[in-house]
Amino acid sequence: MFELIKTLTQTFGPSGYEKRVAETISKLLKDKVDEIRTDALGNLICVKKGTGKKIMLAAHMDEIGIIVSYIDEKGFLRFGNIGGLPPLIIMGQRVKFENGTVGVIWYEENIDNMKNAKIEKMYIDIGATSREDAEKLVQVGDLAVFVGETVEQNGKIISKSLDDRVGCAILVKLAQSKTKTDNEIYYVFSTQEEVGLRGARTAAFGIVPDMALAIDVCDTGDTPSCKPMAVHMGDGPTVKIKDRSVIAHPEVKDRLINAARKKKIPYQLEVMMDGGTDAGSIHITAGGIPSGGVSIPTRFIHDSSEMADMKDIENAVKLLAELIK
Repeated sequence: MFELIKTLTQTFGPSGYEKRVAETISKLLKDKVDEIRTDALGNLICVKKGTGKKIMLAAHMDEIGIIVSYIDEKGFLRFGNIGGLPPLIIMGQRVKFENGTVGVIWYEENIDNMKNAKIEKMYIDIGATSREDAEKLVQVGDLAVFVGETVEQNGKIISKSLDDRVGCAILVKLAQSKTKTDNEIYYVFSTQEEVGLRGARTAAFGIVPDMALAIDVCDTGDTPSCKPMAVHMGDGPTVKIKDRSVIAHPEVKDRLINAARKKKIPYQLEVMMDGGTDAGSIHITAGGIPSGGVSIPTRFIHDSSEMADMKDIENAVKLLAELIK
């Protein structure tokens, strides 16, 4: 499982540019499902055909990043955000463009209070000495993602873009296992979640499933002086109750809980006050779709060093296998 997650997290794929991730997943699931297709928004839809209910499992392929908005005469890059970027966290971070060019994010030297270090007061240094020099490597409109090695330590995985390549890895592993079920399973690897839950909306409209789940990450309440939250890394995947984008359908929530109890799979109940998942756009599509979610407790979300527990990831695969039966 680690090697699968490493492959996916280290594949370039900011919002709107998920093609490389989709190609990687397509190769992994060749001959493991009955149909693989891509829709107009770039969603990768892998289908295990069946005569029962249509179940949609969605994990988003895109990761947060930056987009170049201006190159000054000295070759420094101004940029905007792709997804949520906390200014105090991104300072000093490396970013990498699709062509391999690496830059460092820093802030204007005349800032006298770090609270004023907003994105519009930052720049990226790629080592260029002029605009012409910079434009040999980077153009306005180019996107970059954060650099973060994928490592396993003490049973934990640390990496960039666990949000949500870990969800993609869970669905790949589930599809590869070929769990026996009469239900028709749609493994949906969605696009542009980080910029408005966009891809999952169009995918759900085309599929019109009987039930849908978003497989994503969620915050934890187990770090020093953090906001109180009844989720701890290592205590099992979560069954979503609510986040800012959705209130989970009671039947979906109950089916997940019953599946976990039946197989004695550890689980937690998730009430996340901030953030949302693809379930937020799926449940209000095509007349309404009963939706919920399974999340992996993850520390340091939207940082280049997100952290999750391998046991939670493996138990999420077991939980979803039991549900789709």
